This record gives sequence, C-alpha cells and structure tokens, in this order.
Amino acid sequence: MVSFKISVLTLTLCLLQGAGTSLIKLNTNGYEDVVIAIDPDLPEDENLIQEIKNMVSEASNYLYEATEKRFYFKGVSILIPTTWQTKPNYEKPKLETYKNADIIIEAANPPGNDVPRTDQFGQCGEKGERIHLTPDIILGKKVDEYGPRGKILVHEWAHLRWGVFDEYNEEERFYQSEGRNVPVKCSEAITGTNRVHTCSGGSCSLRSCRIDPKTGKLNKDCLFIPDKVQNEKSSIMFMQSIESVVEFCTEKNHNRDAPNAQNQKCNLRSTWEVIQDSEDYKASTPMTEAEPPSTNFSLKQIRERTLCLVLDKSGSMLNEDRLNRLNQASKLFLLQIIEKGSWVGMVTFDGSAYVQSELVQIQSDAERNTLITKLPTGASGGTSICSGLRSAFTVIGKNFSTDGSEIVLLTDGEDTTISTCFDQVKQSGAIIHTVALGPSADKDLEKLSEMTGGVQTAATDNAQNNGLIDAFSTLSSGNGMITQRSIQLASEGATLKDGEWMNGTVIVDSTVGNDTLFLVTWTAQQPQMFISDPSGKTYNNFLVDTNSKMAYLQIPDTAKDGIWTYNLKSSAQTLTLTVTSRAANSNVPPITVDSKMNKANNTFPNPMIVYAQVRQGSLPVIGATVTALIESADGRTETLELLDNGAGADAYKNDGVYSRYFTAYKTNGRYTLKVRALGGANTQRSRPLVNGALYVPGWVENGEIKMNPPKPEISEDEIQANIQSFSRTASGGSFILSNIPANSIPDMFPPSQITDLEANIEDDHINLTWTAPGDNYDVGQAQQYIIKMSKEILKLREDFDTALQVNTTDLIPKDANYKEVFVFKPENFTIENGTTIFLAIKAADKANLTSPLSNIAQVSRFIPSEPSSSVGTSVSTIVLSVVGAVAALAIIITVTLCVLKKKQRLKLVNKGNADSLGTKVRPDLFYEGNSCPQTCENRKLGMQITTGERLPQTILKTFLWGVEPSRRPRPARHKNERSVDCNMGTASTYLGLHSRATEMRAPLPSPSRPTLTTSDGSPGLLPVLSALCRTLPWGVSPEKCKEPGWRSRGGARGGARGT
Repeated sequence: MVSFKISVLTLTLCLLQGAGTSLIKLNTNGYEDVVIAIDPDLPEDENLIQEIKNMVSEASNYLYEATEKRFYFKGVSILIPTTWQTKPNYEKPKLETYKNADIIIEAANPPGNDVPRTDQFGQCGEKGERIHLTPDIILGKKVDEYGPRGKILVHEWAHLRWGVFDEYNEEERFYQSEGRNVPVKCSEAITGTNRVHTCSGGSCSLRSCRIDPKTGKLNKDCLFIPDKVQNEKSSIMFMQSIESVVEFCTEKNHNRDAPNAQNQKCNLRSTWEVIQDSEDYKASTPMTEAEPPSTNFSLKQIRERTLCLVLDKSGSMLNEDRLNRLNQASKLFLLQIIEKGSWVGMVTFDGSAYVQSELVQIQSDAERNTLITKLPTGASGGTSICSGLRSAFTVIGKNFSTDGSEIVLLTDGEDTTISTCFDQVKQSGAIIHTVALGPSADKDLEKLSEMTGGVQTAATDNAQNNGLIDAFSTLSSGNGMITQRSIQLASEGATLKDGEWMNGTVIVDSTVGNDTLFLVTWTAQQPQMFISDPSGKTYNNFLVDTNSKMAYLQIPDTAKDGIWTYNLKSSAQTLTLTVTSRAANSNVPPITVDSKMNKANNTFPNPMIVYAQVRQGSLPVIGATVTALIESADGRTETLELLDNGAGADAYKNDGVYSRYFTAYKTNGRYTLKVRALGGANTQRSRPLVNGALYVPGWVENGEIKMNPPKPEISEDEIQANIQSFSRTASGGSFILSNIPANSIPDMFPPSQITDLEANIEDDHINLTWTAPGDNYDVGQAQQYIIKMSKEILKLREDFDTALQVNTTDLIPKDANYKEVFVFKPENFTIENGTTIFLAIKAADKANLTSPLSNIAQVSRFIPSEPSSSVGTSVSTIVLSVVGAVAALAIIITVTLCVLKKKQRLKLVNKGNADSLGTKVRPDLFYEGNSCPQTCENRKLGMQITTGERLPQTILKTFLWGVEPSRRPRPARHKNERSVDCNMGTASTYLGLHSRATEMRAPLPSPSRPTLTTSDGSPGLLPVLSALCRTLPWGVSPEKCKEPGWRSRGGARGGARGT
C-alpha cells in the first residue's frame, strides 16, 4: 500500500481559471505555440529536456501517420523552472506561462503511479484543459505498461485537442454480447486472453477468470491481456501501446457495442469521425511528404513577475463612485495579491497618459504603501486606452524586455482609437488583463486579453456585489508558488438600513491562515467593525482609510483555524467584506477553487456551462456545496447550485469539477461569474479521475503470459479521509452574451441530454436508472420521457422514432437532478437467454422540445442453470439413480483391482475438505513443453475410446468424481510435480487430482448423463469398465489429446509400456 502524497505542485496550476487561453495555433498542418512546462518540484535534469524533445519528435511522426498526413508538431516551447540553473540558451517567455501550459511534466503521485492523463471536463468534441506526464514516461521507462512515449502523447493529444474519449473501461472491462463475455475494446480485431492476476506476500499468480453464476458476467478481477504481436492497426484511443496500432478507429471498424466513454459521450461515433468534425480537420488538407517537417523547440525560463497597473481616471470615473472603488480594489491588490519579489509600476490615463511610478520591486510593506500613495485621487478628461498602454510599455522597457510582462488595464470608457495599438500590443509580448467597469466600457476591450492570453474580468456599478474587488483578486501570478498565492475565503456585500448589522462567519481551515486580511468597504460612513476568532477573542483595531472609504485588519502570525465571525453595524449604506489568506504550511497545498465559463462569447439561444474545480493539490475535493453567482450587465444576479453528479453539464461524477447549465439570460452585454464553495461533514478528497492512456497489465508473448508490475495500491483511507470545513470564493472572470430578445425571451431551451442511463435485468423485468433533466436543460422539470428499446444498437441512434416504445404512462418526471428509477416488463418483446437489449431515452418539455438522445444502455439476460429437484421424482428415476450409484461403485472397485493387479497406485491429493465421493473437484492435469498444446478443447462426453490411447479424462472425472475436464493447463507449482518430455510418447502418464472445498459445484452426475460409447459406437457399461481397466495401467489417452507430456500433482503413476 503506497501513501498518496498530496502534491503541492509548486506552481499555481489553475486548471480552470484562464483555461481556454491555450496559445496553440494550427499553421498549415503544423501545431505551433505548444507549451510544455516542467514542474519546479522535479530535480534539475538536463537530460529530461532532451528526452522531452525526443518524445515530441516521435509523437509528431505518429501523429502525421495517424491523421493521414494532416497534422504534426511544428513549434514547441519548454518552460524551465526558476529553481533550475539559468543558462544562456534559455529565453525569457513571452505569453507562455504555467497557467496556459498545455502539457505539465510532474512527479508521479504516488511513486510508480505514472498514468498519463488529460484534464477533460467538456462534452464530446470540446477541447480538454491540460495533459499530465511523468519523467518516467518521458524517459521511456514505462514502455511495457503504457507503450512508446510518442504514441502516448498522440493518445493524450486527441483528448486535449479534439475532445475524444477513451475506448476502454476500467470499471467494466467486459460486456455481454450474444451470450458471450467480450472485452471492451476497439477494434474488435485486437486479440488476447483473459486472466486473473493476484499478488500476495511478494508473489503473484495467474488463474482463469470465473463467471458470476447469477449474472453470467466475468468477475471484476478478470483482466484482458493482449497479444504482444498483432496485425490490427487501430485504435490509438484503446491501446496505443500495441506496436501495430497506429490509427484511430473509423466508422468501418468502430466497436459501437462496447460500453466505453467514447460511445457513451459521442453517440456511438468513432474517434476518427469526431476528429473529422473538428475545426482543425476542416481547416486542413493532407500533405504529400512521406514524413513531417522537424519540430522547432525553444527553451524558456520564468523570471520575476513584472507588472504595470494602467488605470483610467477619465471624467466618467466620477460616476457611480467608480474612482473610489478603483482605489479600494487597487489597494487590496497592492497589499495582498501581488507577490513579494514582483516588480510593479503604475500609469494613469485620461486623454493622455501619466507615469505615476516606475517599476519598483516589492520587498516589504514599504514598497506596497508607496505605490498606494500613487493611486489617482481625481478624475477628468477623455479616454485614450492606447496612450496608457504605450506608456506602460515604456515603463517596463526601461528595466526589462516587455516579453512576458503583464499589464492590468482598467477602464469604464470607450475609445474609438483602441484598434490602432493592436499591432503594437501583439509585438510587445506582454500579457494584458482587462477589467471592464460599468456598462459603457469599450466593446473591443476584451480583444486585448484574447490576443495576449490575459484574463478578462468586469464589474457592474452594483457595489453590493463586490465585483471590482473580486476582479482584482483573480490576478495572482500565473507562475507563482501556490503557497504564496493569495486565496479569497469570502466576498460578501449588503445594503443596510440605518442601524442594521451585517453579520456572518468565515471558515479558516488548517490549510490556510498566513497573512490573513479582513477588508471592509463602505459608501457613506465608517461602520462599527468587530471580528472574533474561534476562541472568542475580538479584534477591532482596523487600519482605516477614510478617503478611500475602506478599512482592513491584518491578523498577526497564523490565524487560528475554525469559524471566525464578523459583525458590522452601519448607517444606511452599502458595505462589503473581503477575506483573503495564504497557505499555512509551505509543504501542504491549500484547498483551492477555480472557475470559468465554457465560452468567453456566446449568442442566444445557445446555453453556457459553468465550471468550478475544487482541489487540494492534485486531489479532487468532492462533497462540497458549490454555488455560482452570475451577474448580468444590469446588475441582476442569478444563483446556481453547481453539481458533481456526472449528469447534464457535468462530464464525470466525483471528479472535483462542479458544473451546471446557465440559461437565465437577462440582457445583452457582459456577465460576471463568482463561485462560492463550502466544505462540511461530507466533504472529502478523492482519487484523481483518469482520462488517458490505458495501463496494460501484461502481454501474451510466444504463448507465454508475462505480467507487468501491478499498479501501486493507493491508500483509500488517506485519499478519502474527510477534510476540515472550509470556505472559498473565486471569480471566474467575465463573458459576453448577444442576440438576446429585447422583450420576453421565448422557450428555446430543451431538456438536457441524459448521459448516465444504466440498465440491469432481474428475471423478466428491466430496471433503468438515470438523473432527471429539467425543462430548460438541467433546470426545472421535464414533461415526459420517451423510452425505446431494440436488439440493434444502431436502430436506436439512427431510427429512434420507429424503435419499440416502452409504456411510460405512469412515469412522471422528477425535478431536475433527482435520481429516476423505472422498472418495467417488456411487452411484445421476447427476451431469451443470452439476448442483449439496447435502451435509450429522450425527455420532452411543455413546449415539446426534446433532449438529444441519451447514452445507450445495454443489458443481457442470463438464465442460470438450475439443479434438478428431488420433489415429485418418479420411481423409475429413483431406480435409475440407484443403478447409477451402483455402477459408480462398480467402477471404483474395478479400477482399484486393476491398479493393484499391475502394482500401480493412484494417489489422490486432497487439499480441501471435500473428501466425499460425488463431490465435484477440480483436477490439476498440466502440460509442459514448448511444443505441447495449451488447451484441449474436445474433452467431452460421447468421445470414443481406442485401445492404445491414454485415459480419456472425461471418463475418469465424470464417473469417479463428477467433474468437467480441465481446459487450462499451467506450469508446475508443487515441489512433488514431475514432468515428462513431450517426445516420450505414451510411455509414461502422470496423473493427479485434488479437490478444493471452495470449488464444490455439483453432486455426482445423475443417470440421465449421456452414455459413453466405445470405439464401435455401441453403448454399454462393460466396454467402458474394460477401457478404464486398460487405461490406468497402460496409459491410453483421448483421441483428441494424444500429445505426450502430461504431468501431475501427487505422483500417481502408471508406467507400463506397450498397449
């Protein structure tokens, strides 16, 4: 059992915040500006850099072949940690940051858990977030487990760039088809064997898979072990580790029946069909060269953060108290958000630009306070955004290159000349974060952040929502240490009447507490302010800035963990409270929340999706209460509870990503997102969800199974231990909606797609479960369900309307996000043993809008064999049973006499408690030798007996012990086992049997068992007895199992030669 380290992942890898800002571009078939970042926790290793280059070059060739010469890797930047030694060939990054890195190279967690994975939170065809690889993958040390590193990267790239999914299923490795248990794979031409691999006490063993007698399914511990040598070329999304696999599954060879994520999320489409629908594919044409051009690599090392504030002080900033709110938010940023060691300058602008401060390095509070004094105190004039930007480039350029520098641009006004500096912005290499204040901020403002990879935020004039402070709180470094990152614990606001109190609580958990700050703002008069810690100690020694109408309280040392309370008594005005903190321990990552919308721009009636990710280091945090607050341009706020239930907008259950559709459109313009997360009694860490390359348990090579080391077992107790209560607030930036009708908004939102339909069968009833959709996607209540079933899976996808409909008259939909359970008995539909049935659902709302087709569930009927009943048995049956028992006894006596006569001994090894005649036991008959057969498939009742052959095992085992023949020989494991060379003919037979109490399956066969026949085909017992008598001493064998070399456990031997 391996302890799972809660990875600090030193840098602020905000998986969601700023996601979608990937710099990747497709330029004439080549992917440029791919960013690979090395985690600073990794020890310096120059060889790792070279191996990253080798991996990408190998992947480029694989990608070129797999996509029919359409794509390759053209330009890649590798980010070198600041903790590594600086070298002359390391450039300064431009727009590349850890926040927008596409691939992260990080340590395995726990050690040995090198599974490649891709963060993928969207729907089919939507881009993923980020790829994670370990040094051992890069260095080629995991080829047996995951395959060549270049092919691994192509597998993950398909997740990241084209939004396809895996074609295996670790939770359900096999499915039933036409009465058979079939591995979940694509294509079906991939070959291999099924085995159970168990390890205990340092030793491991293989055994055959077992079937659950109730369901007919293979037990959960059964593994599919592929053949090392294959001819099949697909599919990369199933098992790219197979040498022959170099293609994606296509429409022609795709396995639509397999219950994997690709089929469930992509409507049974193959991965190649999804890729063909991508923007990349549509924008490209195949190349003609046999091989792709070489990849261009650049090495870039992160430097100190360099940032310039560019703040609007035009006349419109006097409206709605905007200038004062600018000062409040800027002061929080300078006091709490900007990291120590950063270089900060300041420029203000109206119709012209003014340098308020050249770059100064933040070393102490003195520099912070000096910068605060430079904030604007008056406002007048017009708005020239480009003047402010050009002045900022000059300020930065005096000390550093503008490459990789940052600019925070805040404005409330329009500038008709803003586009005149777009080219200069692109050439500068600077990252511009935009803050749009009020309803009239320039419509092209966001273009600046889009073209430079910056964060776009906005704030309305509704001070109660605290939007401007929230916007500045998001601007922590994209390369900063996570333990230095300012974390927002609370952001609240209220409009009070005279004498009213604003009361509440804030949870300071054990992962935070350093540098904790309470910030209070007001719009008219300073309120009375009281803060109490968990022990009841009260703090009221706020530092007050009456000009900016704000006060803050810095908690000394590390704040006590627990529930803090605040009490603010006020006159009639608006108050806000913001609480920030930092990690309490540099070795323990704090719980973080990052949020975003799925798009930065959208049009009605297309829905938006809200995402919020809650993590502690690399581990998802599940069971939290997560709420999204979405404020429209007119200041109205919509509240949504986000869910991690794997339904509706949520891609995966319990992955720490909480999601929900947003359709409450109010007006055209900018909207802002804020998320609150609360952890309580049911909150816990969880195992990271894996969307990535499949771990191969072993290989079948030259007929021999060679197992890989088992995956490290992770301590579930440590991962899933409940964590302390916590509170977090995070801004998800802003987004823009358009085309919304001015008057009433028509109902154009259907119920959401059902994505978690499951089915099972009990007797002749089918049980269905799914999560209820709503009237508008996942909000409200649907009107009805339409359930169809078919024996053909494509019938449901391509001709759903004409498929057999299930009677759902009594099925009334529940409110959205509740669990639905529906049990029915199929009518006019014959379900025989081994029949596979496919089912799908659509939901309809009051406007008769229907949801997309659900995932297609499947179920197979399995009727277990029933033992014969003794109730009502006829006299003739009883007589036959007695005769059978006597016959069996006669066989035993005859055999014994034969053995004694020839001085042979049949030694029975009984290792269990099943020592009674008639107990069904498992024989251990084994075969050895390179040329010996691995199985004997034709041992069955009715086989003929020929003098001179070896003992037909069916006769001995069926009549003496009532067992079926062993089909799976295995190597010797017992010290008493002896082997016989395959070339010794029939000279020696080693036969041994043993029983295990755990494998008792059936009583002695009944007399109704088919009669054995002799070589001339005539039935009868005496010829059988004669054959038995000849077999034991003289070594006859079944005609289909003549090959020599059988050996036994226990040493029973019949060594007579001749016939």
